[in-house]
Amino acid sequence: MSDHNPLRRNLLIAATAAAAGIAATGSASAQSRSDTAPRELNGKPVPEPSPEQSSGPIQPGRGTMLTGKVAVVTGAARGIGRSIAVEFAANGADVVAVDIAGPVSTASNAVPATPAELDETVRMIKGYDRRGEAIQADIRDIAALRAIADRVEKDYGKIDIVVADAAIQRWKPLLEMDDADWRDVIDNNLNGTANTVRAFAPKMVARRKGRFILLSSMQGKHGTKDAASYSASKWGILGLMKSAALEFGEYNITVNALIPGLVDTALTRYDKRLSETIGETGRPRNEHPTPQEAWDIRAPTVPLKVGWLQPDDISPAAVFLASDAANMVTGAEYEVTGGDSAKDI
Repeated sequence: MSDHNPLRRNLLIAATAAAAGIAATGSASAQSRSDTAPRELNGKPVPEPSPEQSSGPIQPGRGTMLTGKVAVVTGAARGIGRSIAVEFAANGADVVAVDIAGPVSTASNAVPATPAELDETVRMIKGYDRRGEAIQADIRDIAALRAIADRVEKDYGKIDIVVADAAIQRWKPLLEMDDADWRDVIDNNLNGTANTVRAFAPKMVARRKGRFILLSSMQGKHGTKDAASYSASKWGILGLMKSAALEFGEYNITVNALIPGLVDTALTRYDKRLSETIGETGRPRNEHPTPQEAWDIRAPTVPLKVGWLQPDDISPAAVFLASDAANMVTGAEYEVTGGDSAKDI
């Protein structure tokens, strides 16, 4: 897989720079609202939100402008977390990349991330002339996360955006699970995400501004045979997101969830996951399919005819949710699935 496409990101930077230049001119088209008629009813003015409670006025590229923002991304050593961190930097944000960068639990089918992978994420961030740094931490340790929040606020002056991406996945039937197969997945994915929200929210509350983006999964929208702990953890993240959105709205903090479909990352790139992918189509499972076999069987069942997505397919949606264009988006689920979403209610 490719977590970093220089041509694509350079085009994004050029578009963002152009948008910033247009906005800076103060032109009427960039500064005025689209509905120019008086906002009144029976001769009386209709109340309008303050600028902080609105996404307007229209500006070119406003859904991709993160210039001056400071973001913290967990699970940033690779995969979707890395892609989001680098995409943020490509669109103007400084990014602190957080990852345990080591083993999390025996209840994980994926090879652990490494410090070298986390350092590579930071190298990519700095490639866009943005500040970036790596911090190794376990999201199950809320004290460590609170210390990171204090450090980032001190060193960067603020925290605008927090993305909670860190997760593990276990494929094990309920009847065969060891305690860790359930407990560790829930503790890392759900409790760790809640820890991330609880640790960073006070910084945003004090500024009365902020963005939380929580990574769920399509497996958090429906049951998953032989992966109940992962599915349950991702269901729980949706409830956490909606509850936090209700609580934090009065502080002008938005909380949303990104819901990827099947994405090619180290979390999913192993025989068992490919075998389950085939089984989900109703075909007999092959315990050791080739990636091409799995793609060819699954792709026809997906509306956009892809076997799976890439991390870089998910990150643009995160940029929008982090931008000022999403000021009025909270408590929402954004599905990026290649069309799998069309199969669900």
